[in-house]
Amino acid sequence: MAISNLVLHPILGRTIEVILIILATFFGVRLINFLVKYLLRLYWITHYQDNLNLESSINALLPAIRTVIWVIGILFLLDNLGFNVSAVVASLGIGGVAVALASQGILQDLFSYFAILLDRPIELGDNIVVGDYLGNVEYVGIKTTRLKSIDGEEIIIANTDLTGSRIRNFKRMKQRRIAFNFGVVYKTNRDKLAAIPLIIEKIIKNIKNVTFSRAHFSAYNDFSLDYEVVYFINSNDYALYMDVQQQINLELKQEFDRRSIQFAYPTQVNYLYNNSNSEKIKENAMANSNNRRVG
Repeated sequence: MAISNLVLHPILGRTIEVILIILATFFGVRLINFLVKYLLRLYWITHYQDNLNLESSINALLPAIRTVIWVIGILFLLDNLGFNVSAVVASLGIGGVAVALASQGILQDLFSYFAILLDRPIELGDNIVVGDYLGNVEYVGIKTTRLKSIDGEEIIIANTDLTGSRIRNFKRMKQRRIAFNFGVVYKTNRDKLAAIPLIIEKIIKNIKNVTFSRAHFSAYNDFSLDYEVVYFINSNDYALYMDVQQQINLELKQEFDRRSIQFAYPTQVNYLYNNSNSEKIKENAMANSNNRRVG
């Protein structure tokens, strides 16, 4: 019998066909996943020009994309194996509607998750304020985002609440504006009052990475003559801001001590009158009044 006349058994032929379809689907889905990951990486590098959170952002986005690709691949496999894919899709659609109605909150958080990844209002490591909460972004998940507060505790915020709130992102701040106030006592003479803004200006201009804006005698307070000072720090580093403010305070105290200028603090002055003098004044006033009546 010639080899060309060999015919595989229908069951064996169908088995080999099914195995080839499964292998082709498996490797096809793997190839599509690889291409999607490559295109995402290329898009991220081209549009954002930074690789700081590239891996974390892509790794967070890929699971959802892989799930969609694998579902499509499985439907393709079932169709080639002879199953009625239309009925399966219809049943999945009805079930999907039921699941969607039962999990609206989860879906809202999922869409917010994609909004965070694509629009990037925050990134890992950002120092942000959301409502009453302040902390560094440590993790962005499908449902929640986690912050580490300055006190050390972990703050967990739903993605829907995060995207629906006003976010203050301090990491992206290029320049920090600082305004502070202080007061001096009322007995400070005019020449010293006029010299104080010049003293402050000189102190601030001698500090690196700091830009002086203004210093003014701003108001008469109950127990002090108030000054307002404004300057800028060319950094978003909070520790640097505190170092600069500390240096300003120390040098300002040194200059005031040298010039005998006193900082104000809450005080109260009581004026006392001599009672005996008050009685004599009252008697004299009554005598004068009687004399006018007699006359």
